[in-house]
Amino acid sequence: MKFEKVDVVKEANVYFGGKVTSRTVYFESGEKKTLGFMLAGEYEFGTAAEEVMEILGGDMDACLPGETEFKNYGRGMQFTVPANSKFQLKVREFADYCCSYIEK
Repeated sequence: MKFEKVDVVKEANVYFGGKVTSRTVYFESGEKKTLGFMLAGEYEFGTAAEEVMEILGGDMDACLPGETEFKNYGRGMQFTVPANSKFQLKVREFADYCCSYIEK
């Protein structure tokens, strides 16, 4: 997949001591996405907007709001996280991802 007619913020978003990084992409429509990469580790993230996390490579286990168990998501899979919530991730090797922010 290729994005066209976008603006990319060159500076990386860096989290967890550099184990998670992403770049922000803005579309003409106003839509915002981040393209990121996670190294092995356990992470907790908070959301402001609803987020759709698409796995492009590698895999991750996610425990989403309202759930008590982790579920594995691999290449070609995605999950949605509600706005104003927290979710946990476990990455064994790496995860390449695209996160879309849904503003309502």
